[in-house]
Amino acid sequence: MPLLTKSKYLLGLQCPKCLWVAINDKTKIPEPDESLQHIFDQGHLVGELAKKNFPGGIDIDAEDFIGNVDKTKELLKKRKTLFEAGIMIDNIYSRADVLKPVGKNEWDIIEVKSSTQVKEVNIHDVSFQKHCYKKYGLKIRKCFLMAINNQYVRQGPIDAKHLFVLHDITEEVNSAIIGIQERIEEMFKIISSDLAPDINIGKHCANPYPCSLTDDCWKFLPKNNVFNLYRGGKKSVELFESEVLEIKDIPEHFDLNEKQRIQLKCAKSGKCHINKEEINKFLEALEYPLYYLDFETYATAVPLYDGLRPYQPIPFQFSLHIQKSKGSKPEHYSFLAEGDKDPRKEFVSKLKEVLGDKGSIVVYNQSFEIGCLKELAKLFPEYEEWVESTVKRVVDLLVPFRSFHYHHPKQEGSASIKKVLPAVTGKSYDGMEIAQGDIASLRYLYITHGGVNGAEAKVKSEEVTKVRKDLEKYCKLDTEGMVWIVGKLEEL
Repeated sequence: MPLLTKSKYLLGLQCPKCLWVAINDKTKIPEPDESLQHIFDQGHLVGELAKKNFPGGIDIDAEDFIGNVDKTKELLKKRKTLFEAGIMIDNIYSRADVLKPVGKNEWDIIEVKSSTQVKEVNIHDVSFQKHCYKKYGLKIRKCFLMAINNQYVRQGPIDAKHLFVLHDITEEVNSAIIGIQERIEEMFKIISSDLAPDINIGKHCANPYPCSLTDDCWKFLPKNNVFNLYRGGKKSVELFESEVLEIKDIPEHFDLNEKQRIQLKCAKSGKCHINKEEINKFLEALEYPLYYLDFETYATAVPLYDGLRPYQPIPFQFSLHIQKSKGSKPEHYSFLAEGDKDPRKEFVSKLKEVLGDKGSIVVYNQSFEIGCLKELAKLFPEYEEWVESTVKRVVDLLVPFRSFHYHHPKQEGSASIKKVLPAVTGKSYDGMEIAQGDIASLRYLYITHGGVNGAEAKVKSEEVTKVRKDLEKYCKLDTEGMVWIVGKLEEL
């Protein structure tokens, strides 16, 4: 009988089919991609820092499975705080981030997470741990989640005590543990079956985590399917369960809002919807010279610099296309921070140099750039007045697309620039080495700090040069793409 670990248990709660595949057909489970690996690495770093809050705690090697179980059995007798204590009983196995002795014969479970809040999946995670330890004979007093304190501000070396917040989740765990033995037994039946269970696709495919089998399970759907319905939610599920797969096949009587109705019309006709009056209003509000602006940022759970909070975005790059008059050739300016020092002061200084004091600043999804600028103003008060006047000039190119004043069937219900650019201009990010903002952030973090929060790694100079060129190319397309989009709108 295969072993059921807590990670497999959580998988089984999300999707029994994925649980079966993970144990019986492992080759179908892809290796972690760049983004997922970063999450794992960051979680490991956070876990190591959390241990500093438990002086005298004993680390148990988690890589040696049998050694971990045997060592845990030995150390439990000494009643010391244990890190990665592994218990195996009745074919279930669990490791606790922290197992802390309390009183004469009780223990507290402390689960460490790099998130900033308690999630439902964390409760189920700890409930499995508690069930496993109780089966083994341990008396569990309380359960805690040690999460990141997003109000912590770094000043000097990392203060592990204030970096974390301890949440008592004992009550929630006690509720979640009800019926757990029956769920475990059901999972063993699934695992032991010759065939994977037939599970339909649905919201569970992305909750609580994106499933690694999504590409395989969803491949039968047509390209412009009902799950692409703008803010479809329950409507998408209802249509799918009624065997309506394509947007164009949605019945006319089906309850859709105005934007969804426009999307349906476009899918049926294959033509784009254009509200010329609203687009003209948007264009007429633009004041030349136009400054097409885009930022790239990265964020880490553990602040890298003084004055920084966990997960606070650090702007490290901008691209700017300046169009002085309608139809004129845009001038391009860019900034990409060098070295591993805090880039924020130089970033805002360089931006102020090239961003004139009049004319519209065109961005895509303004909350991001405006948020970054306001954070910079807090950090550098000498720029507060400039930032205040600058944000008043910001115009959001997302608006005409999010409002469905323009909608092309190729957008598939999305107003993302990654969908809008090819739909409006025929150009795209395809074939680029860096084609997503999250990958841009990770690549910059890697060449600048060698990995997560300055992890030890040597990056070759030629690799640094290549990544920097890729970053410049990617960020430039973000702003050049906006120039092209506005040009096409003007042609209308």
